[in-house]
Amino acid sequence: MTTLLRRELGDVLRERRRAQGRTLREVSATASVSLGYLSEVERGEKEASSELLASICGALDTPLSQVLIDVSARMAESEGLAPAVRLPVATGEVVSASAA
Repeated sequence: MTTLLRRELGDVLRERRRAQGRTLREVSATASVSLGYLSEVERGEKEASSELLASICGALDTPLSQVLIDVSARMAESEGLAPAVRLPVATGEVVSASAA
């Protein structure tokens, strides 16, 4: 079975929202998106635009980059790939390397 990006993205957004103890209504109001549309995004039924994702992440006070990292790890796992491992470097920056 093929894993769909929109489903993984929806799952990550839903998990973030629930971890904060927030309702769809609260997040949709803060993100200025309809409750129904947010629900469809969380269920993986709609593909959210980058603008909408940024708005939802803002409402969840979660960086979009972190959501995408989480989605990427889920996709890699579903594809049977080793997840990326983040390694610190001397300059304080973080680089990613394959955990092969």
